[in-house]
Amino acid sequence: MARCWLADGRCGRLGKPCPSGRCVARSVRRLADRRWRDKLGLFAAEGEDLVEAAADIEPVDLLVAGETVEPSLLAEVSTLAHPPRVIGIYRRDDLQREPRPVTLALWHVADPGNGGTLVRSADAFGAGVALSSGCADPTGPKALRASMGALFRVPVAPFEAAAGRRVALIPHGGTPLAELELSGEIVFVLGAEREGLPPEVLESCETRASIPQQGESLNVAMAGTIALYELSRRS
Repeated sequence: MARCWLADGRCGRLGKPCPSGRCVARSVRRLADRRWRDKLGLFAAEGEDLVEAAADIEPVDLLVAGETVEPSLLAEVSTLAHPPRVIGIYRRDDLQREPRPVTLALWHVADPGNGGTLVRSADAFGAGVALSSGCADPTGPKALRASMGALFRVPVAPFEAAAGRRVALIPHGGTPLAELELSGEIVFVLGAEREGLPPEVLESCETRASIPQQGESLNVAMAGTIALYELSRRS
């Protein structure tokens, strides 16, 4: 049976072996890589705040410093600058899937900070998130931290699955957002900050909207948050 070896040769698991019979330390290290998250269908949440946010989901494994593992084991496998007290491992399939009447559909938003922040904004305004290929993995360490655990409450779906009238948010030239009729199911479509939305995605949207501004275009996370606020203040 594989064991959680520390650098000094000791096993980092306290009391009993890893439930799966495989070294959990190796699994946590691998889950920092998207390819392994995709392959295993698992992801890691580092720190007490994220694990608390996942309280309604049964973890595959829960590593608690001084209780189930040696503290030095968490220090060796964590992606954080300061080792967390707890790391939880969860199944992607256990995340929320139920669609909501409002969705942020992200096209090639590859920055995990922006992706995670938009998940957090969706949580604040009762929306869901839909992701195209090329988007940051919301279960990755940076995106999960940026979401502040909102990922455990916000449904995430494929880009094409988002149902409702599609409103493309573009920097300039669209109908001012405040003047746009927003009723029924709404999908706000946002693109990456440099490339924006390609012609084929724009053509698939029923409406194009812009947020009036005096300077350069807004950060994509800010634009999405403003759109959700504009919709929520009308209800």
